[in-house]
Amino acid sequence: MSLLLEPLAYAFFVRALIAAVLVGVVSAALGAFVVLRGMAFLGDALAHTILPGVVGAHLLGWPLSLGALLMGVLTAVGIGAITSRTALKEDTAIGVIFAGMFALGVAMLSATGNYSQDLAHFLFGNLLGVSTADLWLMAGLSGFVLLILFLLYKEFMVLAFDAVLATALRLPTAFLNYLMLILIAVTIVVALQVVGIALMLAMLVTPAATASLLTKRLTPMIFVAAVLGALSGIIGLYASYYLNIASGPAVVLVSTAAFVLAFSRKLLLRN
Repeated sequence: MSLLLEPLAYAFFVRALIAAVLVGVVSAALGAFVVLRGMAFLGDALAHTILPGVVGAHLLGWPLSLGALLMGVLTAVGIGAITSRTALKEDTAIGVIFAGMFALGVAMLSATGNYSQDLAHFLFGNLLGVSTADLWLMAGLSGFVLLILFLLYKEFMVLAFDAVLATALRLPTAFLNYLMLILIAVTIVVALQVVGIALMLAMLVTPAATASLLTKRLTPMIFVAAVLGALSGIIGLYASYYLNIASGPAVVLVSTAAFVLAFSRKLLLRN
C-alpha cells in the first residue's frame, strides 16, 4: 500500500496523475472513431503539424496550448479544404502539410538557443511539470470533446461504419468530417504536455486498437478504450516514478504492453 501512497504525497505527482487520466480517457474515446475510420495517419500528421504553433507561442511567451490549438484547428480545416476542393487524395494532402509544417517548426526552434532541450520537451512531453492552470485547461478541452462525442454519437457512428449510408440519410458529412478533424486537434492539445507530439498517436490509437480486439460493438469499445487509456496513464506514471524513466514514454509503453497482451490472447483463442 505504501508503494501506492508514497508518490501521492507530492502535489506535482497528483496533478500529473489527474492529467494522465484525463488524457487517457479523452484520447481513447475519440480514438475509437479514429481507428474505425482508418484515420491514424491523419492523427499523427495533425500532432506533428502543431509544432510551429507551439514554437511560435513559446517564442512569444504565450501559453503553448493556445499556439497548439490555433495551429491544430487551422491545419485540420486546411487538410479538409484541400482534399474536398482538389483532385489530391487525402493521404497526399496530409503528407505534404505534415512534412512542411513539421519542418517549419523545427526550423523555427533551431533559431533559438535551447534547441535540443526545447525540442525534447515538445516532442516527448513533460507530465510531471503539469500546473493547476494546465489541469483546468485540459479538463475544459476534454469536457468539450466528450460532450461533442456524446451529442453526435449516432451521427459519428453512422459515418464511421458506412459513409454512403450517412450521405443517403442526408447527414451533414462534410461538417462532421471537419468537426472530427477539429476534435482530433483539440485532443492533441490536451495530450501535448503529457506525452508530447511524437507519442500522441499512441494515446489516440493504441487503447482503441486494444479495445477493438476485446469487443466488436462501438459503445463497449469506447468504454474499454477509456478504461485502458486511464489505467495506462496511472500505471505508466507510477512506473516512471519508481524506475526513474521519462513519464510520457512510460505511459505509452504500458499502453503498448496492453495491446500486445490483447493480441496474444486473440491468437491463443483462435488456435
